Amino acid sequence: MSKGVTPQSKDYATWYTDVVTKAELADYGPVKGTMVIRPYGFALWELIKDSFDMMIKENGHVNAYFPLFIPKSFLAKEAEHVEGFAKECAIVTHTRLKSDVEQGIVVDPESKLEEEVIVRPTSETVIWSMYKKWIQSYRDLPLLINQWANVVRWEMRTRLFLRTTEFLWQEGHTAHASAKEAQEETLLILELYRRLAEEYLAMPVYTGLKSESEKFAGADLTYCIEAMMGDKRALQAGTSHNLGQNFAKAFDVTFQNQDNIEEMVYATSWGISTRLVGGVIMTHGDDKGLILPPKIAPYQVVIIPIYRDKKDEQSVKDYLNQIIPSLKMKGIRIHEDWRKGSPGFKFNEWEMKGVPLRLEVGPKDIENNSVVVARRDYSEKEAVQKESIVETVSCLLDDIQTNLFEKAKNFRDSNTHTVSSYNEFKDIISSKGGFIKCGWDGTEETETAIKNDTKATIRVIPIDEKPNGLKCIYSGKEAKHEVIFAKAY
Repeated sequence: MSKGVTPQSKDYATWYTDVVTKAELADYGPVKGTMVIRPYGFALWELIKDSFDMMIKENGHVNAYFPLFIPKSFLAKEAEHVEGFAKECAIVTHTRLKSDVEQGIVVDPESKLEEEVIVRPTSETVIWSMYKKWIQSYRDLPLLINQWANVVRWEMRTRLFLRTTEFLWQEGHTAHASAKEAQEETLLILELYRRLAEEYLAMPVYTGLKSESEKFAGADLTYCIEAMMGDKRALQAGTSHNLGQNFAKAFDVTFQNQDNIEEMVYATSWGISTRLVGGVIMTHGDDKGLILPPKIAPYQVVIIPIYRDKKDEQSVKDYLNQIIPSLKMKGIRIHEDWRKGSPGFKFNEWEMKGVPLRLEVGPKDIENNSVVVARRDYSEKEAVQKESIVETVSCLLDDIQTNLFEKAKNFRDSNTHTVSSYNEFKDIISSKGGFIKCGWDGTEETETAIKNDTKATIRVIPIDEKPNGLKCIYSGKEAKHEVIFAKAY
């Protein structure tokens, strides 16, 4: 256990906060519910961001930027959509402040806006107001636009990265000529989210459909990826929505098809956010701190020089100069820690920050023409000959990436239970936690009753569900779906 970090077994929530702050990922902002993302945390987010940005650009998507401020009247055009965010919207009513002799700085009452402005909770309405101008013909479709932005949702209960008043995300908004194209886009993005989670974050996920009550407000269908965290709770890690023609109708977005017939446009929207950083922490972290998958680690290798005097220091520098360029040529992200302080202190700090590999080099290692290599995912060290270090480091980084995924998948699978009775369901939810696969009759009444009784919700209707022969866990009726229930963040 790292000094100052609460053990997971004692208090998981406090462990999480300890790791976030002590690993210098984020800190609390001056406004309640906000966070400051520190450089190390932002570097982690950038690598996640860049990985997904590459994926969508390979599939023809382009980035743009839309305004932070949205006229209130725009939100009134899509009532169902807005209802889902109404209680979380931040509203701008005035444009300036002024000095007051008695009260100091106050809102200038003469600066009241004619129409209140909403600070972006999501961008569908403002984007579709622009799509009405840009889309005229089938030649303008498909329109595949994404933006990386910040959004504001005035959350009552917040937790660093997982749920904050302001957060960073991407939101894709696409327009299509047919329902078939829109559905294909929705499922394509779902697959890209799965790849991002599993291949880069080493986070195994279930993919599938949200229930009607859990879907995105204003969507026809919502698909998602769901991951299991270290405390066996679920985390919704990404969502992809088929919006049908709902926003096109609200904003009167039509196009002339190839037969010169006017049709309504079909749409999708999809998003991931900085909560993925929280997901990485809770999927892989331990009582020593972070454990980062190499593909998204800001530093894949940290080098700890060990020396007593200036002579030893120069010898270590000269020795490392024979190694480091070759590692960098391989594209490996390296940090050299030449700060004053004991090696043990540095070991603990970089373990806290989850760097996948640590290289230790001192006079004895130089004598042996070797480097000591320590893995973060295992508590083990080995001496590696200098001429083999580049190949060894590359192989170990690949092995760590694979190992973290397999370890997380085994944890998820061993804590995913299939049950045949509601009593068994309640017992597992209350005593063991985890995911529960079972039959559901498809009714909102059953879904609500289980939620009220156990606080567990339907996380996903899996793509590969097998409802045939199943009975609803609650009503005993024939199951319409096989679903996964869990308590969630």
